[in-house]
Amino acid sequence: MTHTGEAKISWARQYMPVLGVIRSEFERDKPLKGLTVGMALHVEAKTANLVTTLVAGGATVHITGCNPLSTQDDVSEALGMVQGVRCYAQRGCRVEEYYAAIDRVLDARPDITIDDGMDLIHRLHTVRQDVLPGVIGGCEETTTGIHRLRSMAAEGKLKFPVIAVNDTPMKRHFDNVHGTGESALTAIMATTNVLVAGKWIVVAGYGFCGRGLARKAHGLGAKVVVTEIDPRRALEAHMDGFMVMTMAEAARIGDIFVTTTGNIGIITGSHFPLMKDGAILCNAGHFNVEIDATWLEAHAQSVERRDGIESFTIGGKVLHLLAEGRLVNLAVPKGMGHPVEVMDLSFALQALSARYIAEHGKELAGGVYDVPQEIDEAVAQKKLDSLGIEIERLTDEQSVYLTSWDCGT
Repeated sequence: MTHTGEAKISWARQYMPVLGVIRSEFERDKPLKGLTVGMALHVEAKTANLVTTLVAGGATVHITGCNPLSTQDDVSEALGMVQGVRCYAQRGCRVEEYYAAIDRVLDARPDITIDDGMDLIHRLHTVRQDVLPGVIGGCEETTTGIHRLRSMAAEGKLKFPVIAVNDTPMKRHFDNVHGTGESALTAIMATTNVLVAGKWIVVAGYGFCGRGLARKAHGLGAKVVVTEIDPRRALEAHMDGFMVMTMAEAARIGDIFVTTTGNIGIITGSHFPLMKDGAILCNAGHFNVEIDATWLEAHAQSVERRDGIESFTIGGKVLHLLAEGRLVNLAVPKGMGHPVEVMDLSFALQALSARYIAEHGKELAGGVYDVPQEIDEAVAQKKLDSLGIEIERLTDEQSVYLTSWDCGT
């Protein structure tokens, strides 16, 4: 009988053609031979295919989760049976268990780190500085982690180079826009069974994740409100056809609230009493800091916990919080994370960036680096190849024209 985790990994693999091409290249070239890769990512089927790609490249991989509720235990167990892999992730672990698992990854003294949220790198630079001297460099997957890393780098405290995988076009325009947009809405609908069409959906933040959510919710027939702090993004949301207002205004009309900012205190104790009876709250940012669940627990009565939903009564109204305010597309019981084809692209970027660190990391000073353009373009081209799509190429004349300054009208 096939192990359920293995079946999930196999299912995902058939929809990850770009990573499959890279796996074949890694098997041939062994760019990670003799290296140990330490990872803190959402441990589910797509991630498992990244892990086996790194192993095919010659690496030994030690991995744990980057969120206490995003691990799929059957996938974690299946990964633990792969030669060259040690997996410590467990769904529903306590905070101390979460960091103990990160320490087990660091006990392996990794040469390269791959992070989603920067908890692994933060631990390296604080509690586990004993491991720092052996680290060549790392990769970071998500917006929140990049924000933290850039703060470290600005203070001169980031001791090795880290590639900002999140910030490259092939990540932002596909993973963040389409991945977050589809998977968050899918998780909300699967968990609550409510209709999206006709409802007021409030999207906090109009970065790449927020705009993806807003567009896809609108496509399902929702009336979308956007809250923002950046005047340019607020204006963009307005011109994209969405209502723009403050959270204090939006709290009175919203049916479903989704935070995507990566910042703290987006929906707070001042907003909850204003909300409608039956309002649904969830987070599509990385950490559980955007919705003040602590305030709810202290000031509202918890009336029911079931299947990823906690309901609170306040002022005679019932509010529903999904997944404890954690990443809704992964932390609810039916959360599957981003669509497979989207993560094929993101994990292709991770694999090639890890190879780049292995080959060039020792030449780079501590800091945050962009994904090299040739890697970003290579992933896009491999995806086009897998789809059988051909594109135009510059002629010699066009190339000269684009690089000259003396060709006028």
